[in-house]
Amino acid sequence: MANAQCSSRIVAFPGPGSPGGKSLSQVKGSADMRSDLVEEASKVIPETPVLINLVSARVKQLNTGRPPLIKPDPRMGASDVALTEIIEGKIAPEQKEEED
Repeated sequence: MANAQCSSRIVAFPGPGSPGGKSLSQVKGSADMRSDLVEEASKVIPETPVLINLVSARVKQLNTGRPPLIKPDPRMGASDVALTEIIEGKIAPEQKEEED
């Protein structure tokens, strides 16, 4: 794939101090994500804050030595691995039990 095409599939999240509070770019290895993976993962988890928190938590785990639950491509960053795990159903947010 040509570099121009590849770079058009990357989503850069705003850095610290930008509007909107905490972003994924504050977590090491997660600043750039492939837009196609973000779109697919948002179909699985449509609530953006939940998706961001899950990816952020998983990136932290991966960066501290937890093994990936998929076979990553050598070009994949930690955020791409986390997004792929979500897409493939390997990880999901915890479901809280509703109180009566």
